[in-house]
Amino acid sequence: MKSCNKLRSQFSMVVLFLAATLLCAGCGSKQVNADRVKNIYYVNNNETGVGMYEYEMQADTEEAELDELIEQMGILPAKLEYKPPLKMGFRLLSYRLEDAILYLDMSEEYHNLSPTTEVLVRAALVRTLSQAAGVSYVVITVEENQLYDNLGNVVGLMTADQFIDNAGNEINAYERVSLRLYFANEDGTALIATTRTIAYNTNIPMERLVMDELLAGPGTEVADVVYPTVNPSTKVVSVSVRDGICYVDLDENFLTQIYNVSSDVTIYSIVNSLVELSGVNKVQISINGETNLLYRENTSLTTVFERNLDLITTVE
Repeated sequence: MKSCNKLRSQFSMVVLFLAATLLCAGCGSKQVNADRVKNIYYVNNNETGVGMYEYEMQADTEEAELDELIEQMGILPAKLEYKPPLKMGFRLLSYRLEDAILYLDMSEEYHNLSPTTEVLVRAALVRTLSQAAGVSYVVITVEENQLYDNLGNVVGLMTADQFIDNAGNEINAYERVSLRLYFANEDGTALIATTRTIAYNTNIPMERLVMDELLAGPGTEVADVVYPTVNPSTKVVSVSVRDGICYVDLDENFLTQIYNVSSDVTIYSIVNSLVELSGVNKVQISINGETNLLYRENTSLTTVFERNLDLITTVE
């Protein structure tokens, strides 16, 4: 009996030892906190696209989180086929976050990037840094001067949804497209058609591209011929197309007109430009999701607008 009890005691000791060993092994393994994982975006080595990998943040404050993401933008990624956007021949001189807008000021060498590479760098920066707490928009300046694209258009506030991943986590290479945009004549009573050729990310909906270009205003090549129609402070909340109707949701800044143009010119600069796209026949405009509003007290936004050819004129 004593021998049996002794064997049972020894067996129990072995079981306890193995349990303790397994417990310690579990304590030593690193557990990933999914809530702290961010996607870090990099430019691929041949500078035709952007890829990403997951990174677990160490920061414990909002300010430290932004600092850490910016630091990662300058570190060689684990995937050797990519390179960090902040190590591509220019320097980040400063950055600050004000009213949900992150301002990044680059050194003069930023202008040495090719047009395609520059857009990819922007895509990587905006997609990554928009994940930081408190960041809704990103603005890039060069030596504190406004950034322009290769066609002379202002690059203003950027959001993450301007640079959308495809299923392979690779942002597509950029292609060129010609858009037909309508801006105001000199006295703001009619519309003049212009053509703008730009490089764009093929993942960005064309309807959103048209709205962004309208908000940017006329390019420098036609600045003395046509004039802006929409308050440039306007933000595009969303754009979608269903059954031939393009639904454009804008923020409240659209209701404040700073230019000397008629309400019809503003409305139909949007409508006529969007209807130029295949698949768009009509346009519904809303403000923060609301359509039961008047634009400048005389145009009901409950209207589903169609193309207006009567407002179109030519350059004299």
